Amino acid sequence: MRHSMWAYPWDLQDLGLDMTYHDYQQLAGVNGISLAVSYHAGRFLQPRSPKRKSYYPEDGTIYFIPDENLWAGKEIQPVVAQNLHESGDMLSPLINDRKHHGLSVSCWTVCLHNSRLGFKHPDHVARNAFGDPSYYSLCPNSNAVRDYVTTLVANLTHSYRPDMVELETIGFMGFDHGYHHEKDGLGLNDEDNFLLSICFCDHCTKAAQDEGIDALTAKKDVQDLISQACSRETPEAQFSQFQEQKLECFKDHTALYGFLKWRTQASTKIVQSIKEAAHPDSKIVVIEGENAWRDGVDIKAIGQVCDGVILCAYTATASEITNILTETRNYLGPEKYLGLGASLFHDQTPTREILSERVNAAVKAGADGINYYNYGLVPEARLGWVKSSIGI
Repeated sequence: MRHSMWAYPWDLQDLGLDMTYHDYQQLAGVNGISLAVSYHAGRFLQPRSPKRKSYYPEDGTIYFIPDENLWAGKEIQPVVAQNLHESGDMLSPLINDRKHHGLSVSCWTVCLHNSRLGFKHPDHVARNAFGDPSYYSLCPNSNAVRDYVTTLVANLTHSYRPDMVELETIGFMGFDHGYHHEKDGLGLNDEDNFLLSICFCDHCTKAAQDEGIDALTAKKDVQDLISQACSRETPEAQFSQFQEQKLECFKDHTALYGFLKWRTQASTKIVQSIKEAAHPDSKIVVIEGENAWRDGVDIKAIGQVCDGVILCAYTATASEITNILTETRNYLGPEKYLGLGASLFHDQTPTREILSERVNAAVKAGADGINYYNYGLVPEARLGWVKSSIGI
């Protein structure tokens, strides 16, 4: 069974590869490392780093050497992190050391969440029903965006040959994802956030209309629903069964319902394009959460065009994990990779026993692997929770 831990390049740079290998194999007992190779901005607490206690990575950059021949003439170009120039490429030694240390290597690849590229290419970001841009969310219906992420993974797999590529954010990002000092005096509820997340950019509108979908009526429906939310004195649900019924709660809004069912094709096409361009030695899997439907991602359809799925269930109970993985396995079939994403954060996994219960549930449900979040963000002592959970 595959047990891998997510990590950032700066973790490996600060701690050194020798300590990283020791921590992964001796302290955590895992057999794989999932390294971030394309990532976004943030503020990261570094509890174990001997150099710092917080780190602010550059926004929307990559942590590997791009092949200039592959990128020639592309409208959207990747930006190499200054970190790589200053502190070195961490992917290459991990790949080269695989046989010696026995750790499989995955490329953890953030695809469409990229504010740097969003601000640089505003014509290719998601836009709500009022035309407002979500600069942090590249639109999957843009041909240039699809070409960008396809080339990104093609470059990774043909140049480095990782065992696996883990694709994160291949759909439409939620309005409530967060950006910077967010202000909401209205009191948005779940359905309001969802409505503000539905993309009606020119790429989406044209693609939908080309396939006979009434995007303009759907857009007007969403404008009306958001306007009603903005007029309420206090927050009030318009769809009382939103969480339970999901997209089905919009059935009475015929055009909108049809648009929402149609838009899942965008992320499926992106993943299919990536898989077709990737080197066959590298498995292509998608990282998603329990609410993939909100992002316009159809797990069943995605599973048919790539090698599998990693489902993150950071706060789920053991029984919920059993149900989630069983349902997803039925979607994917027996041959596809099915993984669980588990968190080591204290607020999500407060005890060793809870982690063990989740891991045990995943194993019994037939998971092929588990990814643990995250190597550099938790204290050294907590790595032992992983080892004891694996050894159940």
